[in-house]
Amino acid sequence: MNSTFEIGRLGEKYARDHLISKGYAILESNWRFKRAEIDIICKMGDILVFVEVKTRTNLDYGAPEEFITKKKENFLIDAAQRYMEAVCHNWEVRFDIISVVLKNENLLAITHFEDAFFR
Repeated sequence: MNSTFEIGRLGEKYARDHLISKGYAILESNWRFKRAEIDIICKMGDILVFVEVKTRTNLDYGAPEEFITKKKENFLIDAAQRYMEAVCHNWEVRFDIISVVLKNENLLAITHFEDAFFR
């Protein structure tokens, strides 16, 4: 496992597993709108949750969640609005970040930040 794409996909798999273990229902993975991709769309009760997953294999340059820029947030919010229109959304929404740290292909740490965009 050496490509950034493979590392990202493995991190997303760990994130989905984490969400499922916490009782979330996964609705979509890698949902795209134009240039934006929402890694995971899920529900917890009546809350629709859009999840950005950031995965790193080391912390030399900072924690994974530190790499989400305001521009990235805006792309995700725009894509989320399009998704909500497509499914005739009528429930509460939230944007979460899941930070994944891997060593080789093994999960070293996972951190779930709920309601991360509007802190």
